[in-house]
Amino acid sequence: MRPYVAIIALVTAAFCIPLAAQDSMPPAPYAYQQLDDPAKEQAARELMETLRCLKCQSQSIADSDAPMAGDMRHQVRTRIAAGESPEDVRAWLVARYGDYVSYDPQVSATTWPLFALPLLFMVLAALMVWRRVQLKGDAD
Repeated sequence: MRPYVAIIALVTAAFCIPLAAQDSMPPAPYAYQQLDDPAKEQAARELMETLRCLKCQSQSIADSDAPMAGDMRHQVRTRIAAGESPEDVRAWLVARYGDYVSYDPQVSATTWPLFALPLLFMVLAALMVWRRVQLKGDAD
């Protein structure tokens, strides 16, 4: 019975070590450091406010302290410092992480149902109410 306990402990430790290593990594250089150019820093801050932290999911990368958000802030600042426009940086992040990373999703082949289904449901609800009113009027 004792060898099984030791094996389970070793397997558990083997799975926990990578998780512990992730949080002990130093933050990326531009995760908490602002750019020297105030205009570029402002553009980076405005962009970071519109990008979702993939770990927190309810915070922007500007507000999140998650390591992944720090890495994303670093990428935003590095690319804007290199002269890329905020929209180019947004497009790169969407291509890398998917449409979910943006609080302002664009209509595309994968996101159109997000825009179309609410309208369809409203039309169906209006038709149901209209039909109900018509049936009630016929019964009187």
